[in-house]
Amino acid sequence: MNPQSENREPRPDTPTARAGHVTLLGAGPGDAELLTLRGAALLAKADVVFTVREPGPELAKHRAGLLRHCRPGVTVVDPAECGEDVDTVVLAYARDGNRVVRMYSGDPLLGCRGAHLADACRAAGVEFEIVPGLSSISAVPAYAGVPLLPPGIGELRVVNARDPEPDWDRLAEGDATLAVMFPDLAGEGDPRHGFDRVCKSLIAGGRPDDTPVAVTRMGSTTEQTTVVSTLARLTADLKAADAKGNNVTTPALLIVGEGVREQPRLSWFETRPLFGWRVLVPRTKEQAASLSEQLRGYGAVPEEVPTISVEPPRTPQQMERAVRGLVTGRYQWVAFTSVNAVKAIRERFEEYGLDARAFAGVKVAAVGEQTAAALREFGIQPDLTPPVERQSGAGLVEVWPPYDAELDPIERVLLPRADIATETLAAGLADLGWEVDDVTAYRTVRAAPPPAPIREAIKGGGFDAVLFTSSSTVRNLVGIAGKPHNTTVIAVIGPETAKTAEEFGLRVDVVAPKTSVSALAAALSEYGAAQRAAAIEAGKPVLRPSQKRRGRRRKTL
Repeated sequence: MNPQSENREPRPDTPTARAGHVTLLGAGPGDAELLTLRGAALLAKADVVFTVREPGPELAKHRAGLLRHCRPGVTVVDPAECGEDVDTVVLAYARDGNRVVRMYSGDPLLGCRGAHLADACRAAGVEFEIVPGLSSISAVPAYAGVPLLPPGIGELRVVNARDPEPDWDRLAEGDATLAVMFPDLAGEGDPRHGFDRVCKSLIAGGRPDDTPVAVTRMGSTTEQTTVVSTLARLTADLKAADAKGNNVTTPALLIVGEGVREQPRLSWFETRPLFGWRVLVPRTKEQAASLSEQLRGYGAVPEEVPTISVEPPRTPQQMERAVRGLVTGRYQWVAFTSVNAVKAIRERFEEYGLDARAFAGVKVAAVGEQTAAALREFGIQPDLTPPVERQSGAGLVEVWPPYDAELDPIERVLLPRADIATETLAAGLADLGWEVDDVTAYRTVRAAPPPAPIREAIKGGGFDAVLFTSSSTVRNLVGIAGKPHNTTVIAVIGPETAKTAEEFGLRVDVVAPKTSVSALAAALSEYGAAQRAAAIEAGKPVLRPSQKRRGRRRKTL
């Protein structure tokens, strides 16, 4: 194919246009973020997408992560539904004039049958493109911390264990690194048998029995597990890993060679402080986005479960008067205590064709890092915020200046807030001499209960941690789903939220050092790191909270 023509759309009257187009897309080893930019661009143009054959819920997430690049209305086909003749179905869609993307795990031409589809496309006169992807051969060892060509080793040999007669004597020669694909498929039903056969064959071929080896399963996903051993001890160490719950199953990659010795030092993915932790984030999807992204950076698997729904006030007259008052100079101050309050005012401004310039001459106060960030995004720099360690209405009152009739031309403060917000700030400002217009900017109502599997996971210990970002999230989560199990780590954003959690009989494990969701996620990360370090120091396996023995429900300390 001519690379200079790859972005040109064919004319509607050409045979190519009638025949459609097929992309053979390398989808990577398991982490959807490893998709290439070219792959994402072609998914965005696709009419039909054939997904990857991927077993289990973790790799199903890989599939969902890839499909988010597609446009609405795309036809998604599971290859498992096409039987053995997937290529024929792909070509049928292409002949109907569709742009078809056929995904392959890793790379289409390495350990996959992409060449067969390419041949079929050429024979049928269908234009095709092969988009390479990161193969498990290179990506999985990188995620495991195993260099394939460490100093002194100049050769890498890739072995397909599906081959019924590998030349083990030749493969065992020298000190080349061996990357063995599909070793478990030779195990006659038990993955360990396949590994055992490979190890014994290499030892019989002349490799020393103390040659280091590593088995990594579910590479580049948060279910990744690496077992480091030797050719002689691998089978026993796999059994020990099974006993600890680290079952080695498909897909798995076996690395044999000196680079494995570097794994304890270079391991970076599995040693993240919250690696594999399933963390419940009880916020609206919009609010949870940045928090979930931060948790992923710590290795966690965030699951967003809305506990509240934000709705407009029942009567809009109060907000209409408040906006008019801002424009006409009725207020000296506006105090925002939440992102939702900023959003409510901003939306009302936009309805009237106004922008941040309407705040000229008005002083603005904000509680919380996210609230201040939302104001800056609107074009407003807060004039007053509480101390970092006191991000609350009470903390704002502590730094708020008293009303002075000689210095302050206007004595009124606008306080847009939720219908269920506490009176602390309004009462404190009144005590300082200010006249407060306490306006309902939005209502918070309890969200619908989550699906039954989520409720069962919450009550049964399926989550490793729950983050509570307000007292209302505690009340609402317990109300719609029940109390988290006693093995689940409870992390809260501040003292008030901790108090509410304890009132519901929950033991609080983590309290953020300051009132911000970013600080809350960081505090949970530090807790996870401390638990991991303690287990390693005690010579115990590193287990997630959900892997520990279940006990009674939580009781307040």
